[in-house]
Amino acid sequence: MSNEGPHTASYLVDGMTCNGCVRSVTAALNRALPDLGVNVSLADGTVTVSGRHTPEQVAAAVEDAGFDYTGPAAG
Repeated sequence: MSNEGPHTASYLVDGMTCNGCVRSVTAALNRALPDLGVNVSLADGTVTVSGRHTPEQVAAAVEDAGFDYTGPAAG
């Protein structure tokens, strides 16, 4: 894991088409990154994670849920 302090970052996810997808991605992130803030947006196709994490951890959780992690969200 990164030596950085806690931070908030957003990442792009492809393939989410419904609220069931949001629940699946949220559950996978909560299992992989317990005790962190997780927000999944269907409208934006993003996940936002608050707390100590790495992009690789987010990517693994998203892909384990069956979706495509496409990288950091702009802005």
